Amino acid sequence: MRIRWPRRVSAQVLAVQLTITVGVMVLATGLFLAPLSSEIDNQAMHKALSIAQATAADPGLARDLQNTEPSPRGPVQETAERIRRATGALYVVVLDRRGVRWSHTNADRIGDHVSTDPKAALSGQQVMQIDVGTLGRSARAKVPLRDDDGKIVGAVSVGIGYGSVRDQLLATLPRLLLYAGMALAVGVLAAIAVSRSLHRRTHGVAFADISALLDEREAMLHGIREGVVAFDREGRIRLINDEARRLLGVGADAAGHTLEETLPAGRTTEVLAGRADGADLLTVSGGRVLIANRMPTKDGGAVATLRDRTELELLGRELNSTRGLLDALRAQDHEHANRLHTLLGLLELGLHQRAAEFIAGLTDTHRASAEQISERVRDPLLSALLVGKAAIVAERGVSLRVSPQTLLSERVVDPRDLVTVLGNLIDNALDAVASHPRPDSFVEVELRAEGTTAVLRVSDNGPGVPPEMREQIFAQGWSTKLPAPGPLSTTPPPRGRGIGLALVRRLAERYGGMARVTARAGGGAVFTVILPEALDPDGAPDPAPQPDPSPTPTDGGHADNTPIQQLTAAGESR
Repeated sequence: MRIRWPRRVSAQVLAVQLTITVGVMVLATGLFLAPLSSEIDNQAMHKALSIAQATAADPGLARDLQNTEPSPRGPVQETAERIRRATGALYVVVLDRRGVRWSHTNADRIGDHVSTDPKAALSGQQVMQIDVGTLGRSARAKVPLRDDDGKIVGAVSVGIGYGSVRDQLLATLPRLLLYAGMALAVGVLAAIAVSRSLHRRTHGVAFADISALLDEREAMLHGIREGVVAFDREGRIRLINDEARRLLGVGADAAGHTLEETLPAGRTTEVLAGRADGADLLTVSGGRVLIANRMPTKDGGAVATLRDRTELELLGRELNSTRGLLDALRAQDHEHANRLHTLLGLLELGLHQRAAEFIAGLTDTHRASAEQISERVRDPLLSALLVGKAAIVAERGVSLRVSPQTLLSERVVDPRDLVTVLGNLIDNALDAVASHPRPDSFVEVELRAEGTTAVLRVSDNGPGVPPEMREQIFAQGWSTKLPAPGPLSTTPPPRGRGIGLALVRRLAERYGGMARVTARAGGGAVFTVILPEALDPDGAPDPAPQPDPSPTPTDGGHADNTPIQQLTAAGESR
């Protein structure tokens, strides 16, 4: 029957480990037994040599060999048998120079020639060997027998029965096998423990399954549209997929480095490193709005996921702007209804000239407001933004002012960036003053050019920003949205908050400029954003600012309460 190879990794490892352990133990035992057998043979041959030397050293033995005849009852036979019985040798044979036995275990063989060649011993050499003779296989030794004058008169041959040698080896085997069995048992237990540990770690899957899982993981990680970053317990990046590299703006060599070595200091690094608590944390990286989550792993590392919310954020801003426009249109509809009712009353009363004057006054006011803004802000997107914000500001009971210092031509390189900055700052200021309503609440806007640098300043007479929070409000995830009249909230913002001012600062830094907030004289806050190289140096120079023909006294030295209307802008409130 064919033996089936196990599929599970742990079973395969156990089978391999058991095979290796048994093989090693068999090999070690065999390697140990081979020299042991040789050592026992060598000991037997030396023992035979010692008995032969002691026998040949008896001076009476040589004299008896010279003065008597070989006989089963002769003195040589008696001496040899006495020594054999005393030493436990297989035989002690004394022979003369002709090779004739004078002693033997079997007395009938006395007087016969020996079965092995005695020339080496009779020539004066000592011989040790394992050989087969008339008494079977034995470890034997032969030494020359000398008389009192040192003349060789014969030889002594002593044999140790090979059965006794085998007995010694067999006596040693049980203990050897016991030790080998103990070592094998330890190896088997270790193999089983390793196999079980591997089974737990691999969840009993097969090697083919592991390979398939790795292939699927690679395809999934690099195919999903969500960034994945894995960290080891030391905080080094262990894995980063293509989407995460795109969102974070890092290269393929980021693996193996720490976050501090890969990303600049900031909220993104803090969130990914786990130093910011919470779920679905908002952060900005490279102008992209990201949602980050971090999950620790059992080995002390962590896995962070990143989702790109830039497009969703932009859609949300557009939706908020659309809602604002709807509110503004609803307010204008109510106002237009009142005006139409007034016009209808004038007509019914027959005051036709007065009705015509009423309509002309409304048209001139609207035209004058729009023309005044377009004269100071020549870029159509920015002027439309200011006109559009007026309706929303008026609906919330706040006045939107344009500073008399405002003067910006159409030389803007990328008006969309300035729309983003200005829209965020206006909405931010509007939320601040609307949360602390007062009769003279206002938001003032100043746009001007200094060479190729655009300076945007938005001030308000709201509660202001405490000095200790003037850096925190630009951090990603912080919001200055006030839950109720009182100090600025330092609690984590609701979902979707805390991005606007971070985007403003990030955009300013991308231009090489800066964004800051200071206190306004008389109360409130002043947000200033400087954008170097935001204006085209080859464009027409800005005209000199013209004084406002009808300035209105303002709070804090700025003037212009020109009503502005219509259009949209997206922005995140503080």
